[in-house]
Amino acid sequence: MRVSDLNAAPDHVIRPTHGSKMIAKKSPDPTDKHVGSRVRMRRLMLGMSQEKLGDALGLTFQQVQKYEKGTNRIAASRLQHLAQLLQVPVPFFFEGAPQAGKKERASDAPSPAYVTEFLSTADGLALTEAYMRIKNAKLRRAIVHLVEEVSDRT
Repeated sequence: MRVSDLNAAPDHVIRPTHGSKMIAKKSPDPTDKHVGSRVRMRRLMLGMSQEKLGDALGLTFQQVQKYEKGTNRIAASRLQHLAQLLQVPVPFFFEGAPQAGKKERASDAPSPAYVTEFLSTADGLALTEAYMRIKNAKLRRAIVHLVEEVSDRT
């Protein structure tokens, strides 16, 4: 291997390998993406910035971003530290994760991944928190109907 082979390139670049072969960069593993999205969701729930979490871990906020996107895998010891910082048990990060090697069948229920993705956004979290503060069950149901009506018209 040559020193020039070790030069970092952006994630979307196809890198040369030995000789003239070219390989495409792999996309993140679904479990790594799921764990990262759970880290992001919990961080947002606590109102913590990527920079603050990175400082607590001894990392840059860019590294935290890579963890949250699933681009970089999180080591077991780092996951344990994240669980302590984010005040959740380690299994929290795997709740609802895709099962490795399991092929989806037509009879399987649809994946709840969209819920995690929604809750991993600032708007999703804010909407959920505000909705949960509404004590009146009829009013909450009316809001659900309103959102369903609006979404059907767009």
